[in-house]
Amino acid sequence: MSLRTPSRPVITLSLGMVLLVATTIFAQQLGTPSKEDQKTARLVARLVAKYHISQSKIDDQISERLLKRYVELLDPQKLYFLETDIADLQKYRHQLDDLVKAGNVDFAYTVFSLYLQRFEERVAHAHKMIDAEHDFSLDEVLVTDADTLGWAKTPADLDDRWRKRVKYETLNLKLEDVVGDEAKERLHKRYRTLVKAIKDTEDSEKLETYLSAFTHCFDPHSSYMSPESREEFKIAMRLSLDGIGAALRSEDGFTIVADIVEGGAAFDDGRLKVGDKIVGVGQAEGDIVDIVEMKLSKVVRQIRGKRGTVVRLRVKKGESGEVVVYELTRKKIDLSKTSAVRGEVIDVSDRIGSSSAKIGVINIPSFYRDFQGAQLNLPDFKSTARDVKKQLAKFAQRGDVDAVMIDLRSNGGGALTEAIEVSGLFINEGPVVQVKDPTGRVRTHEDEDAGEAYRGPLVVVCNRLSASASEIFAGAIKDYGRGLIVGDTTTHGKGTVQNVMDVNTRAFQLPFNNEKEVGALKLTIQQFYRVNGDSTQNRGVRSHVVLPSMLDNMELGEQYLDNALEFDQIDVAPSPSYGMINDKIAKKLAAASQKRIQNDDEFNKLQTDIDHYLSRKNRKSVTLNESKLREERDKDKKEEDEKEEKKEGTGINEEEPIFPENYYNKELISIAVDYLAELKGTETAGR
Repeated sequence: MSLRTPSRPVITLSLGMVLLVATTIFAQQLGTPSKEDQKTARLVARLVAKYHISQSKIDDQISERLLKRYVELLDPQKLYFLETDIADLQKYRHQLDDLVKAGNVDFAYTVFSLYLQRFEERVAHAHKMIDAEHDFSLDEVLVTDADTLGWAKTPADLDDRWRKRVKYETLNLKLEDVVGDEAKERLHKRYRTLVKAIKDTEDSEKLETYLSAFTHCFDPHSSYMSPESREEFKIAMRLSLDGIGAALRSEDGFTIVADIVEGGAAFDDGRLKVGDKIVGVGQAEGDIVDIVEMKLSKVVRQIRGKRGTVVRLRVKKGESGEVVVYELTRKKIDLSKTSAVRGEVIDVSDRIGSSSAKIGVINIPSFYRDFQGAQLNLPDFKSTARDVKKQLAKFAQRGDVDAVMIDLRSNGGGALTEAIEVSGLFINEGPVVQVKDPTGRVRTHEDEDAGEAYRGPLVVVCNRLSASASEIFAGAIKDYGRGLIVGDTTTHGKGTVQNVMDVNTRAFQLPFNNEKEVGALKLTIQQFYRVNGDSTQNRGVRSHVVLPSMLDNMELGEQYLDNALEFDQIDVAPSPSYGMINDKIAKKLAAASQKRIQNDDEFNKLQTDIDHYLSRKNRKSVTLNESKLREERDKDKKEEDEKEEKKEGTGINEEEPIFPENYYNKELISIAVDYLAELKGTETAGR
């Protein structure tokens, strides 16, 4: 949508006879919600009220949260809105709940119009500050923690915040030896790009932002997805898409080829190269549309399409500048090479030299599942459990793998079904996870397939970014005593289940006629619990052996998110114990690991980095004094250079190996070797 400067200071919200006037801030909204938008909002509100796990009412409390959250989403650093703007918005604090339920989302458009107006005012001032002279010898600071700032009382107050912001950006460039006209032009260009990006915001994006702000008032994981976002979600789950197989980026209004995906149409054709600029897109028939200055998401939608169909690209070749037209036939693009399960066998003697053991490492980046392929019974539909089972079969074929390590670091979750099925590969049968629905009813999901794909020693590696489905798997392995959990103190702590439901009248058994795709609602409809009855919500799954990490010291976890649900417990689901880990073994392994870590130079350097991070973590501002900032940057650069030199000496592959050679992974191998020895000792003692 093309946004224009607002002109009239009156808005009307069409709910009954409500007329709200805020002459000090409101102008005519840019665009109006369509009937489809209104219908979508009504349905989203009804779906939330009916199916959300909390069963909370859409009331004045939700209205207050929505107003606060939407404003913060638009202006998190308090750089645009004035205190008077926020005061006028307070007139809506007990009305937004009723408006959303009635399908009225005028507020979203109106506030966005105000935001754009304030944005353009501020950027206009920023351009003036870019051309101004700055004194970098003054002991000024730029406040970086918005929580310590109030809303600016006057435009002059905002002007000063922006003066300091531009001064900081100019100083950063100066420290990079970018000065004079080059620095000014770079900053002017940056702000021109920002304005264009905001002006290019589509109505569907505004609606998505507002309705997601609404759903986030109930919990941080419920959100509304526009049709475009819904399609991206499907792609992520099935690990495939139909298109030409080129990663694109936007720069200076041009769409530039950033990468060519092996096996895609562009790769097979061979003519399109990294660095080429796509300046026009056309289908098999009709004109080629000029896409210069077009938003990247729009360009991508034009290039993607049904496999077997033709797309025409007008391309300005990166090397010669020659303009040519390429005709490509879209095909299925397999994304599994970078996003699917991968495995390899590590020879311990090559890594730590103290054992001849071999460890099969399986990296699970997400719990993906092609739901449509599964429903259609396609023989090769993408599934995490299937891919893990294949890797385990490869290890079994070798016959020399002594232990298996499942790497779930930074695995944010995925399909509940896959978490259950992957867990079932390591246990005989029985409960894996308990799930509570909005009525309070608890259902136990079990591994119903007798037998294990792998019965030997198991190590599961997690970190603070291991969430949701990852926590179901790690929790089941821990509760069954099936294996050792290693990594950060605990996992992310996301103990809720979301269901993706299309936003339409079918959910309410209402009449419909060829309903247009209006998006989907990712809604928290269940809360899951471990076999031992504990929710993973907020607390996560704690590791048997904890290793130092930077992530473990960051505010990464459910407990740091707004409106997160509380931890609670239910009854235990009876299950057998494999006895492959106990407190005695865990403490012994942790003590041995701690001793190695204390004598390891790399872990000691990591601890120094952690201490350095913690000392800066609580800073509320940065200096605008050149000499002080330069001193800080020089120190940081020296530390970074030392890290890079060390990294280069390790032989780390730029192609992201499955289990890179580094001090952290070396310690994981050492722990696994100790664990193998303990299990052998336990077996011997038991005979």
